[in-house]
Amino acid sequence: MSPSTVSRIALYYRFAPLSDPEAVRLWQRALCRQLGLTGRIIVSPQGINGTVGGPVDAVKQYVKQTREHPAFRDLDVKWSDGSAEDFPRLSVKVKPELVAFGAPERIEVDEHGVVGTGEHLSPQRVNELVAERADTDRPVVFLDGRNTVEAQIGRFEGAVVPEAQTTRDLLAAVDSGALDHLKHSPVVSYCTGGVRCEILSALLRQRGFEEVYQIDGGIVRYGEAFGDSGLWHGELAVFDRRLSTRFTEDAETIGRCHGCQAPTSDLRNCVDPACTTLTVRCADCAQDTAWTCPACTARSTA
Repeated sequence: MSPSTVSRIALYYRFAPLSDPEAVRLWQRALCRQLGLTGRIIVSPQGINGTVGGPVDAVKQYVKQTREHPAFRDLDVKWSDGSAEDFPRLSVKVKPELVAFGAPERIEVDEHGVVGTGEHLSPQRVNELVAERADTDRPVVFLDGRNTVEAQIGRFEGAVVPEAQTTRDLLAAVDSGALDHLKHSPVVSYCTGGVRCEILSALLRQRGFEEVYQIDGGIVRYGEAFGDSGLWHGELAVFDRRLSTRFTEDAETIGRCHGCQAPTSDLRNCVDPACTTLTVRCADCAQDTAWTCPACTARSTA
């Protein structure tokens, strides 16, 4: 297969102060269109966060040119199999936050990134820390920084999964004290590529959590290092047409169908054409064309 026919998806983020996010948005949109890439890119005064797909040479050129911007010189990129076809279109938007926690005033960003985050740990160091603390009175606790549906099909061993449909719900969980029982434990927060944990770990430290870590590069980087032989179990939910991916063919299926409880990692929207809430649902139950998910049902009866 020639390089021109090989496709890849690049997942990346960079927290850095941007004085003119709109100018960056226009540049990024023009660059992606020139290279024939699709995906989703968010630009904010806090930096850039995106996922783009297309021919591997075009994606590499995109990464090279994006890194030429002074604020994005240290852009960290994770690569995965996929293509432009995994995204319905190109979306490049300016938003007040890089991750929609709803608290831009509580997050400080400088040229090094988010100020006051948890300590970044390599995947290898995560495993070492878990082993070192296993037989102590303060074992490591994994804290899922994603939504509950993502966690249903894949999560770290023994992870605490807050009740959260959105990142705003994660902020509410921190502020409400629902996670305060973990304040004196070594907490390793994790999310898909690491961007949500930059904010979550800073919020935890603001709340007074004593020992906060995050996995450098998120689940993606951990999976690159250990596949399915480490502390990760299941499949990884992703935000394109693939919906989920696995690190190896040995991946466990830990998800359970919302309808019949059969093992599955399938994520689906319900019959409501406006549905944006994914639910774990197997192929057999998905044939019920009258089924609506709990979120859509609640909205229709409100």
